[in-house]
Parts: sequence; C-alpha cells; structure tokens
Amino acid sequence: MNFKSIAKTNLLFGSLIISLGLQTLPAAAAVTDAQVSALVEALRQAAPPQTANDGMYSKWQVLPGNISRWAKFCTKQDLTPQQFEADATKAKTIVTCIVRDLLRDEYKASGNNETAAIRRAACWWMTGESAACKSGATATYANKVVSVYQQQRPKK
Repeated sequence: MNFKSIAKTNLLFGSLIISLGLQTLPAAAAVTDAQVSALVEALRQAAPPQTANDGMYSKWQVLPGNISRWAKFCTKQDLTPQQFEADATKAKTIVTCIVRDLLRDEYKASGNNETAAIRRAACWWMTGESAACKSGATATYANKVVSVYQQQRPKK
C-alpha cells in the first residue's frame, strides 16, 4: 500500500467514525422565542408581590447581586439595581436574555422535556439550584410558574 492509499483509507475510516458518532448524539431542543417569552411572563406573574425594602428589584424580583453581572453579560453595560428597577424595558431585555440561556440549559438537563425544563428553570430562578424545589414554598412557586407558562405558551 502506498502513502496515498493509506491516507485515503484513514480519511474514509475517520469520516465513518465521525458520522456514526454524530448519529448517536441526542438532538438538542431548539428553544423558541415563544417559549422564552412565555417563561419570562410566567416568572413575572408568579413572582411574589413587591414590598418596600424586600431587597428585590423589578417585576421579576431579581436579587441585586445578579443585576450588574447579568447586565454586563446581556447588554455589555453595567447597571445598578436602581437603574434596573427604573427601566422596565431594559429589565425585561436582560431577564429575557438570561431566561433564554437558562431554558436551553434546563432543556438539555431534562432530556428535552418541556414541562420539566420549565419547572427546573423556575426553581433555579427562585433558589439558584435547578432541582431544589421539592416541597414547600419553592415547590408551590415552581408549580405556579409551570401553570402560568402553560397558559402563556402558544398551542402546538
């Protein structure tokens, strides 16, 4: 066998291995804008009512420690909690950006199960842990988000 034959055989063999490997990968669920919008609205509607000095900002009840980091990630601009609170449009843009990434991650973690992904995302939104909402107020909150999401989500 000459060098050209060996190279051609290796190329064909490598291509076969790659194509077989790609066939075994699970298809990633595409997160749609409608799903993201429905989850953003569900998180807003399920949020506990704002009270003075509760330490949370906007209709989505965001912790102040997340605001600057999220704003820099999503808009490449720094934002104070007060600016986030004062600009509902900017707050929604940032929340939507974070929710889009969150929902993609939770779809993957849930094996592309939409309801489980929404529950996991709601749990993360409230606790910072996707699987922490097993009982009590956190489970009630996650259930409410799922319920509102299902009402918001366009029918397939």
